[in-house]
Amino acid sequence: MVLAMSTNTYLACDLGAESGRVMIGNLSSGSSGDRLTLEEIHRFPTGGMRIAGSLRWDMLRIFEELKAGMRKVAARGIAVDSVSTDSWGVDYALMRANEPMLSVPFHYRDNRMDGGYERAFALISADEIFEESGIQFMLINTLFQLHADQAIRPELLQLAERFLPIGDYVNWLFSGVVKAEESMASTTQLWNPRTKSWSSKIIERLGIPRHLFPEVVPSGTRLGPILKDVADETGIQGAQIVATCSHDTGAAVAAVPSEEGDGWAYLSSGTWSLLGIESPTPIITALSRKHNFTNEIGIGSSTRFLKNIVGLWIVQECRRAWASNAGGGADFSYEQLTEMAHAAKPLRSLINPSDARFGKPGEMPEKVAAYCRETGQPVPSSHGEIVRCALESLALSYRRTLEEIEVVTGKKLTRLHIVGGGTKNQLLNQFAAEATGRRVICGPVEATAIGNVLIQAIAMGRLKDLAALRRVVRASFPVTTYVAKDALAWQAAYQRFQSLP
Repeated sequence: MVLAMSTNTYLACDLGAESGRVMIGNLSSGSSGDRLTLEEIHRFPTGGMRIAGSLRWDMLRIFEELKAGMRKVAARGIAVDSVSTDSWGVDYALMRANEPMLSVPFHYRDNRMDGGYERAFALISADEIFEESGIQFMLINTLFQLHADQAIRPELLQLAERFLPIGDYVNWLFSGVVKAEESMASTTQLWNPRTKSWSSKIIERLGIPRHLFPEVVPSGTRLGPILKDVADETGIQGAQIVATCSHDTGAAVAAVPSEEGDGWAYLSSGTWSLLGIESPTPIITALSRKHNFTNEIGIGSSTRFLKNIVGLWIVQECRRAWASNAGGGADFSYEQLTEMAHAAKPLRSLINPSDARFGKPGEMPEKVAAYCRETGQPVPSSHGEIVRCALESLALSYRRTLEEIEVVTGKKLTRLHIVGGGTKNQLLNQFAAEATGRRVICGPVEATAIGNVLIQAIAMGRLKDLAALRRVVRASFPVTTYVAKDALAWQAAYQRFQSLP
């Protein structure tokens, strides 16, 4: 007897710092169990725009691009069960009544954050902030952005009724429901993961208007049906809007194809490298504060204990610089740059990706060269040398972070699961295995969209829980394993890396 196959279709609107995508996820059940297939329907650039001396996100264009993707889905006669949006964290839109946007949202790399630590720490200490939030200190965090707003444009905060992080803001545009989702709220450094509420202490001490803070719902919450005007405009009729993990890393970590148990860490690899472990509870201790770890919330109110590391952003900025007129208009693909890096001499020059200069846009090749010059190393000059320097240094930062996790938690980590777009860079994956000395398991590439889709399936009652979600991932997507081949050379390089300022 042949069993009938049933299929549910979910739409993921996945917004990254470089590009956004509309993805269809088809979850089918049959005699061999549940399988997921994923298809990209529409892709578009999201990058920030320079306007009036600031760096902003063109959210209205992004919204139009998402609707364009939805129209493509409807044109194929596909019935959609639900839709959800995930995005990067920390940035937000300000809203009031029927005014959908009071100000064009700032990009987290805008320079208005200069001096943000000093402004905030004059009112509340760093230790108090960490004890309340458990979040890694980064000047881009929502806490420092809202406090900058309070210092620079307080009248706008008084006028606004709510702020919503980007992913939650798009879900509001689709549903009309003003709610923040827990994984996203936890990244703001204004959320208390122990009490599961906004931190009144931080908010009051910084003088941020309390009325701005929205109600927060758990990951996998149905917000309601798609708005009639959006449904009519896109052709997507009858779909539910779901708050999955609105934060893209939360969605990606949900899709890590790990077996249950300890001994593994995850790395969501892309513009940022987010490296950590899952924990049942927040780890807010003197050691986690010393090593600048973060406690973000994941599906099921689990804790994503991780560190944000400057990732492939350095290579992305180098590519952008070389493609500009000033850089000679050499518009190399990432594949070409990786081939050049592969041909360059190994472990010649290293940088510390955490140096503040590498987090800011502009002149990245010059910054890499200057750092090597300042630290007495050979100065990389060719495209391949610079990219190899960045990739090797990134891999060595993975080792340092894994060792710090082991120190803080007392757990031994033997496997590293890498998911996300960075898994396509096989050279970096091999470097990660060499640098860490651990088995590196890569895939799936589209972890964020997969997590987004399958959390929708949980919200819609199609899947039971996270364990069932990960079984679907393991059954549906292949992985590639990397192991170290040159441990001695990388051990020596790690000693050099550890001594860098």
